[in-house]
Amino acid sequence: MTKFDVLTVGNAIVDIIARCDDGFIADNGIIKGAMNLIDAERAEFLYSRMGPALEASGGSAGNTAAGVANFGGRAAYFGKVADDQLGEIFTHDIRAQGVHFETKPLDRFPPTARSMIFVTEDGERSMNTYLGACVELGPEDVEPDVVADAKVTYFEGYLWDPPRAKDAIRECARIAHENRREMSMTLSDSFCVHRYRGEFLDLMRSGTIDIVFANRAEALALYETGDFEEALTKIGRDCKLAAVTMSEEGSIIVKGDTRIKVDAIEVSRITDTTGAGDLYAAGFLYGYTNGRSLADCGRLGSLAAGIVIEQIGPRPMISLADAGKKVGLL
Repeated sequence: MTKFDVLTVGNAIVDIIARCDDGFIADNGIIKGAMNLIDAERAEFLYSRMGPALEASGGSAGNTAAGVANFGGRAAYFGKVADDQLGEIFTHDIRAQGVHFETKPLDRFPPTARSMIFVTEDGERSMNTYLGACVELGPEDVEPDVVADAKVTYFEGYLWDPPRAKDAIRECARIAHENRREMSMTLSDSFCVHRYRGEFLDLMRSGTIDIVFANRAEALALYETGDFEEALTKIGRDCKLAAVTMSEEGSIIVKGDTRIKVDAIEVSRITDTTGAGDLYAAGFLYGYTNGRSLADCGRLGSLAAGIVIEQIGPRPMISLADAGKKVGLL
């Protein structure tokens, strides 16, 4: 029996979340609905313009690890923070979720990453991220015994921005496959796909990656097409398993020529879409590593995503395990 269901690897980021209107987005030159990488000066400027905000540990893969643990799964996480106040916030939060996190922090510089997330009235989130300490994640931060003892190691496409993280991911893949484990990634966002399309396809086609998560826009960007059917066909050929989300239309799970359509759950109100894809992956991977059918994996993903978009912030404030039991999925 393995020690962990899912190990996630990602940019360890503290989310600073505030509401705003579309005028604020336009006035401050923010690209709506995207994740924009910014420098320290831009980070200070945007922080000075923010209204009241909620601070919580985040980062795409960190959110997924926390979601797996919330379902009752055994989760671990690799990510780099600094020995500073935000680093302490991140470390406390992810460990409090029940996630194994032992990555050694930097000695204060560069500082812990932060993402200023502006949530507009339609629930859309626009992320402005200063990577800080994240760029220092490297192969030395890989804990070989954790990778070897995790059923699936999952990483975020955003990690392809800091160069040394690529080496860490390749090392994880080597250890995972030597131990007959699986590797998974999320494409993260369409801008990320445009930057690294060729490299992502190579990871998939070479067998480095077994399971891919994407949304509709990312899948279309990956294959440079406007034809969603074409994108689904190609992703089915390029990786062992893929889950493609489509917002309120649910998701499609693709395994070779097989496709499984999964409905989204009904939500009372979309409050904040931050973390929806991360939590879908959490539910799916929890189900996958615990022997559930692919359809049930998708339903668990939809459940987690639906719950998180009804609240502010990327980590569910209720028990996903209890929610799963309530609807008969667990």
